Amino acid sequence: MKTTQAPAPRPYRSYVYAYPHKTAYRELTDPPELAALWAGEPKDALSLYAHVPFCEVRCGFCNLFTRIGAPGELTARYLDALDRQATAVREALGDAEPVRFATAAFGGGTPTFLTAGELERLCDIAERRMGADLRAVPLSVETSPATATADRLAVLAERGATRLSIGVQSFVEAEARAAVRPQRRADVEAALGRIRDTGVPVLNIDLIYGIDGQTEESWRRSLDAALAWRPEELYLYPLYVRPLTGLGRTPPEDDREWDGRRLRLYRYGRDHLLERGYEQVSMRMFRRRDAVPSGPDDHACQTDGMIGLGCGARSYTSALHYSFDYAVDMREIRSIIDAYTETGDFSRARVGRWVDAGEARRRHLLQSLLQAEGMPVAGYEERFGSSPFADFPGELARFEALGWLDGEAPAGLLRLSPEGLAHSDGLGPELFSPGVRAAMAAYEPK
Repeated sequence: MKTTQAPAPRPYRSYVYAYPHKTAYRELTDPPELAALWAGEPKDALSLYAHVPFCEVRCGFCNLFTRIGAPGELTARYLDALDRQATAVREALGDAEPVRFATAAFGGGTPTFLTAGELERLCDIAERRMGADLRAVPLSVETSPATATADRLAVLAERGATRLSIGVQSFVEAEARAAVRPQRRADVEAALGRIRDTGVPVLNIDLIYGIDGQTEESWRRSLDAALAWRPEELYLYPLYVRPLTGLGRTPPEDDREWDGRRLRLYRYGRDHLLERGYEQVSMRMFRRRDAVPSGPDDHACQTDGMIGLGCGARSYTSALHYSFDYAVDMREIRSIIDAYTETGDFSRARVGRWVDAGEARRRHLLQSLLQAEGMPVAGYEERFGSSPFADFPGELARFEALGWLDGEAPAGLLRLSPEGLAHSDGLGPELFSPGVRAAMAAYEPK
């Protein structure tokens, strides 16, 4: 009897930037104490992430945990809570063994929504409360054209920022309007000039493809406008239309046609950058070949040891991934932020998902495989004592049948083909466990 192979997954199912996704997190029964969670965990190369959940506008495609504006003294109250949380977390890490941070990042939202003085305080919290030496480790900070002011950028440069990432999305004003991102190109160019004036060594520019009305020609105009600044990094993101976002209020185009258009624009953008001196690090990330890496690459957090500060940040131990409640709807986000600013006790993890050995294997494979350089099989075997081909025979066999694995990769290296890399957002969810899929499916968006 002839068997029929299942159709290939759609190319744009989900951007897998972390596993398990926060929609698989749940309120924890008997919330564990942070001190117990971190006891025995390696603490000599931790990552620190501080989340600032404020933006001047909310783009139509955005489903990040952020709110528009900060009335009254909300940013001050938020930093007060961040200070309390940092104090509690650092106490939980203890002093029985050295605590060292190897990387740091401020994200959001838009960290540069904060004033220059508030950014100073944010850096003080990272350094004085957590003990991170921001001038000695890679420090990445996200910004926007409207908030990349000279005084804010000067603070970040002086405090040790090594990478500034700006969300431009499109240099074509009509496309920016279609994505519900009001901005003038002149303002974008001025912000880029101010960033370059800081001397911060790595500039990253985010661009989006798949916007309504975008063509190869207009996509090239955005790419070339970005390339004129010789950014050390470029991220090319496919547009998604998600529930509870501005664009999510309008009916999406025919999905299959849109899939094909996004794939064409992706390939055009990829080839355009490869021909102009960039190397591909992941489906989204491209690095100028003569640029020095500024820290861990996209998706490269196969190990644990992440400390997240702020109500939208994740923290990772080897056994538990935890955060605070998650929402997309603006009213729900405002409520969660208000509750965070009123919290006095940050000594326990209250929302998260336990990660067993099987999930750790999936996470390592998924996050390694989504890197263009691939995954050394020996490293996986050394960590888990088993082979990925034995642990995931069905998934890897299917990827091979679809032509998504690189048959010419060196021996001992599991690597995606160019077509596999192009389908990262379809391939990644195929590696989700049944339990995580069920939890994500049961999540009620709010």
